[in-house]
Amino acid sequence: MFTRSTLAALALLAAAGTVHAETIRVAATPGPHAQILEAVKPVAAAKGLDIKIIEFSDYVVPNQALDAGEIEANSFQNLPYLDNQKADRGYRIEPVALTVNFPLGIYSKKWKSWAEVPEGATVAIQNDPTNGGRSLLLLQDKGVIKLKDGVGFKPTVVDIVENPKKLRIIELEAAQTPRSLDDVDAAAINTNYAVSAGLDPVKGPILREEAKGPYVNLIAVRSVDKEKPWVKTLVDSYRSPEVKTFIDKTFKGSVLTSW
Repeated sequence: MFTRSTLAALALLAAAGTVHAETIRVAATPGPHAQILEAVKPVAAAKGLDIKIIEFSDYVVPNQALDAGEIEANSFQNLPYLDNQKADRGYRIEPVALTVNFPLGIYSKKWKSWAEVPEGATVAIQNDPTNGGRSLLLLQDKGVIKLKDGVGFKPTVVDIVENPKKLRIIELEAAQTPRSLDDVDAAAINTNYAVSAGLDPVKGPILREEAKGPYVNLIAVRSVDKEKPWVKTLVDSYRSPEVKTFIDKTFKGSVLTSW
């Protein structure tokens, strides 16, 4: 015959057996961001957090979905891009951790080095202010163009004050820049799209961004969720030794960890 204390203990065990891992939906762009989250999943699962990865093929929808509460977090963008989205669209989204850096590259199928790129060449850059501005800053850093003083992190083509090679700069959706390589002399391509297109982001670029500056990527959540326990679990799982090892071995220098 069971005692009252034994029955209470059995009830607790039964209740514990019905507890399920907390589930969150995390958005990422295809390629490295999604691949890294796949490595985060088992680490988070061991801590009681089930991550459902949702892939979006552009840079706009992940923040729309997050602000609307359709997902709990996203991992695909840097702070200048997030700040621009918040200023333009009024999103109540906050960064909670830095993740990885993807040095931006200028690629070409026609020329093996920047020195070979002729006068009047066509160069494709991204048409959103943050990534397009980042590409222009890369071109300035390499001495290709000169921008107005004080343009910050979001210069546009109208801010170019010197263009010695008379380059023709065209603006495309970030996801379309790899496909433009057959039609342009060179294109600025974000690393995740370069990897998805089969390009080598370490040896492939004819110009490559230095591993510095404000373009480290981040995990973002809604402002109302920032202090919830699952956020810390997600961040700790992402920034774990297991995930760092995965990134170093998988991407071999094309993706750099921030921790």
